[in-house]
Amino acid sequence: MSSALIVIDVQNDFCPGGALAVPDGDAIVPRVNAMMAQHDAVILTQDWHPAGHSSFATSHAGKAPYDMVEMPYGPQVLWPDHCVQGTDGADFHPDLRTDGDLIIRKGFRPQIDSYSAFFENDQATPTGLEGYLRTRGLSQLHMVGLATDFCVQFSALDAARLGFDVTVHLEACRGIDLNGSLQTSLDAMRGAGVTLL
Repeated sequence: MSSALIVIDVQNDFCPGGALAVPDGDAIVPRVNAMMAQHDAVILTQDWHPAGHSSFATSHAGKAPYDMVEMPYGPQVLWPDHCVQGTDGADFHPDLRTDGDLIIRKGFRPQIDSYSAFFENDQATPTGLEGYLRTRGLSQLHMVGLATDFCVQFSALDAARLGFDVTVHLEACRGIDLNGSLQTSLDAMRGAGVTLL
């Protein structure tokens, strides 16, 4: 069975010093780089927001980062401005190897956020990743990256729902842990049949 390493959002804004820093986010880079040679394909995802994205707190009068709002597609956390297209913050961490097979950009539609590597947050608009994996016969997915409790979790749950064999390597992930979201995400992934290592 062919395997793919899915490297999720290892970008400057999610690393220490970035606009939406995940504690210790940069610590995973050497481990992620080392894992790349162990798989048949390497796919990197990149959060790629236009300025003024609807998921930014600055786009909503009177709202602060981490407030919740209702969007047409459901509840949405409001974030600090991050990973704006063409900025240093949106770039991959400088030490990350980026010579993979495919880069999937997500979150580029102004009115909808995108955590998962497979679907926008409406759970319906595809990124194209599923078709790519199926065309190449990649059925075993190994996920690493940032943040465990948001983009990694959403990607893993979608992949499991689509019938892929999914493993999340927790030593090569880091979480935000917003109001207990890390434990909730681990329970959800386990419950969906995702292997947590």
